[in-house]
Amino acid sequence: PATPVPAMGATARIAAATAVLWAAALFHVSRLPPLPEISPGALTAPHWALASLSLALVLLGMNFASGVDPLGRTLAMISTFSYQKTQRKVEVDGMIDEYNDLHHKSSVDDRNSSYTSLVNAYYELATLFYEWGWGQSFHFADFRKGEDFRQAIKRHEYYLAGRLGVSPGAKVLDVGCGIGGPMRNIAEFTQANIKGITINSYQVKRGNELNARAGLAGQCESIQGDFMQLPFPDNSFDGVYAIEATCHAPRREGVYGEILRVLKPGGVFACYEWCLTDKYNPDSAGHRLIKKRIEEGDGLPDMAYTHEVGHALRSVGFDVVDERDMALTPNPGGTPWFVPLTPSYNVFSQRFQFTPVGKTLTNAMLFVLEGLWLAPKGTSKVNAMLQAGGKGCADGGTTGTFTPMYLMVGRKPSE
Repeated sequence: PATPVPAMGATARIAAATAVLWAAALFHVSRLPPLPEISPGALTAPHWALASLSLALVLLGMNFASGVDPLGRTLAMISTFSYQKTQRKVEVDGMIDEYNDLHHKSSVDDRNSSYTSLVNAYYELATLFYEWGWGQSFHFADFRKGEDFRQAIKRHEYYLAGRLGVSPGAKVLDVGCGIGGPMRNIAEFTQANIKGITINSYQVKRGNELNARAGLAGQCESIQGDFMQLPFPDNSFDGVYAIEATCHAPRREGVYGEILRVLKPGGVFACYEWCLTDKYNPDSAGHRLIKKRIEEGDGLPDMAYTHEVGHALRSVGFDVVDERDMALTPNPGGTPWFVPLTPSYNVFSQRFQFTPVGKTLTNAMLFVLEGLWLAPKGTSKVNAMLQAGGKGCADGGTTGTFTPMYLMVGRKPSE
C-alpha cells in the first residue's frame, strides 16, 4: 500500500516535486562534464557531495509528493546490488560486456545455441531494474478506459488464466515465471496451486520470498529449471500458461513440445507471445533496427513471426482453439500497451524516465551510485541496454511491426 502523504494540495505537491527534479537535472547537466566522458576518479569530494545531495533530494521530493516510495524501492535495490556482489559474486560490468558481445559479435545460430547463458545473464542484470521500475509482473498490457497500470496488468493476467478453465486446487505451471507476480495474482484469482519455473536462480529466491510475504508459500512455488527440458513427469499439470516468456526459446517447437508433454490430456495451454507481425519488412532498415533493439534489450536470441509461432504450436500436437493479436482488440477510450514506454513529463509516471530530463536523472543517479560503491560498476551499461529495448518495443508498437500479446490457446488431445 502507498505510504501516507502530508496534507498538501495535489498541484502544490506536483510543483514541489517538479522543481526538485528540474533542479537536480540542471545541476547534472550544467555542472558536470558529459557522463560518458568522465570517470568517478575524475570528480572531487565536493562533486560527490553535491551529486549525492541532489539524488537524495530527488527521491525525498518524490516520496513527499507522490507517496509511491521511490526512496524505499531504491534503497531496497541498493541492498540487493550489495547481495549480488558479495553473496552471489555477480560482476555486473563483466557480465554486461559478455552479454553485449553475444549480440554484437555472434550470429543468430550462436545465440540460439547459447540461449541459456544469454537469457540467464539478461535476467541477472535486468530483474532489479524491472522490479524497481515496473513492478512484480514483467509484462505489458493495454489499458481499458479508466484503468490504472496495476488494474490493467491484473486484468491481462486474469483473462489468460480464465482461458485455462481450471478449478480451485488444480495444478498449474507458469512457464518463465520471473519473480512470480502473475503467479501470485493468478493463484488468488483461480485458487489453483501454481509452480513457476525460471532459469535464473536470483528470480527463484526473490519469487519465493515474495510468495511467503504474500501468504502464498503453500500455494505458489518458484523453481529453477530450463523450459526446454522441464523437470516434471508426463501429464503433471491441469493447465499451463506463459506470459511473454517463451520468446526466449531458441526453437518454439522445443518449449511447446515440453509443455504438451507435462500437460494432462484435455488440459489447456494459454500464452501471450512476443512476435513480429506481418507488417514487419526485413528489407526496411528502420524495421531491422526495431527488431535488433528488442532482441538486445530484452534477452532474445531471435524473433519469430505470428504465423510461425502458430504453426509451431500445431506442429507439436496441440489443437489450437484461439489465436489472435490481442493488441488489435477494439479498445474505445483505452490506451495501447506501448504508451508506458513513450516519453511523458508527468514526474509520477514511469514514462518520465524516457524524456531527455528523465534519462539525465536516471543516468546521473546510477553514476552517483556507482561512484559511491552503492551500485556495481556496469550498472549504467545495463540501464542503457534496457532503454534501447524499451525504445525498440515502443517503436515496434507504434509501427505495428511487433506485438507482445499474441494470444494462443491450445488444448492437448484427450487420450
